Amino acid sequence: WAYTVGFTVLPHVGGFLGWFLNRKQIPAWYEKLKKPSWCPSRKMFLVAWTVLYTGMGYASYLIWNDLGGCSSKAIVPLGLYGAQLALNWAWPPFFFRARNLKMALIDILCLDALAIGTVCSWSRINKIATLLMVPYLGWLAMATCLTIRIWKDNPAQK
Repeated sequence: WAYTVGFTVLPHVGGFLGWFLNRKQIPAWYEKLKKPSWCPSRKMFLVAWTVLYTGMGYASYLIWNDLGGCSSKAIVPLGLYGAQLALNWAWPPFFFRARNLKMALIDILCLDALAIGTVCSWSRINKIATLLMVPYLGWLAMATCLTIRIWKDNPAQK
């Protein structure tokens, strides 16, 4: 059970650090940005990321377990997962800390590609893990559209 908990909690670590390091930037800067009417509330982001990180973390455990741990077969599927998770964690510092909307946009576009690659590589290994990633892909699509709109609608921030 320790591995299950460890894999499930891991995505939350970067998410929490991103929130903690950038929490003062949100009211001071983010709230003043022009955002589309469909932009989720801050509370919705918290709920969504908690659910999504839990699902993707558990899914990564299922893949790790099905592939026999850190075997040579796990390098690509878990490497893609780790790379997309790193880009996921990098987005808040680009967006909130550096206030670099262009880098945040580049980051999330690369993240999208790696997340899709992760899901494709997992689809041959474990269907439940793959399905657990579907809400994440949906949320990333919304977050990508939101990042594009904020980048376009706030030219002074470019």
